[in-house]
Amino acid sequence: MKIIACYSNKGGVGKTATSVNLAYSYAQAGQQVLLCDLDPQGASGFYFRVKPSKKLKDARFFEDVARFIKAIRASDFEGLDVLPANLTFRDFDVFLSRMRNKRSRLKKALMAAGSDYDVIILDCPPNFSTLSENVFKAADEIVVPVMPTTLSERSFDQLVSFFEQHKLRKKKLRAFFSMVQHRKVLHQETMKEMRKLYPKRFLQTVVPFAADIEKMGQYRAPVCTYAGRSAACASYRALFEELENGVISNQ
Repeated sequence: MKIIACYSNKGGVGKTATSVNLAYSYAQAGQQVLLCDLDPQGASGFYFRVKPSKKLKDARFFEDVARFIKAIRASDFEGLDVLPANLTFRDFDVFLSRMRNKRSRLKKALMAAGSDYDVIILDCPPNFSTLSENVFKAADEIVVPVMPTTLSERSFDQLVSFFEQHKLRKKKLRAFFSMVQHRKVLHQETMKEMRKLYPKRFLQTVVPFAADIEKMGQYRAPVCTYAGRSAACASYRALFEELENGVISNQ
């Protein structure tokens, strides 16, 4: 089983759209997928028309595998289940800070609850926290959407620095450029410079800024279900294929 975290320490860069469309792509490829919406805003669950579970009273449910499994909901797509977000998820940091073995407990819960799945995708909150640090350790790959702008470049620099300072494995970082407007000179120049600065961190796939992606909220579905011939759909398929077939660097 593989654990993939979709993460960015900057909001508004297409993190949840990436989570939803990757989950759909893996399911369409015949794999059993669990999408865990760890962001209290619950956008991933919203896109899949899954309501938050009222049975989760606090973040400690991760210690109780039976409660974890009961909270999982089936989506409208075969092979794709969702653990919807809950407002109690905002207490994850308090919960994790009290645990002696944070890494093993989080990963143990995911592994136990996800024993029937090939892939677990985590849609993470956009911040540095105890939860995010635990996700960094538990995940096999961390997919990071980066807008080619100055602020997003700075945010990615901070993320890489965080990994270096905490001695985390940078090879897990699988960044790609998101919400790209090819006509903008700034976008083109930023992508070129960041690829030079981080030659082993960025995937080749580029996801465009597209109205079809913005319409996910209207259709409440992955892009390829209503815009199968669009550039946006093609880019998410390419992202999935690159993650499945690409080579991860050893750094």
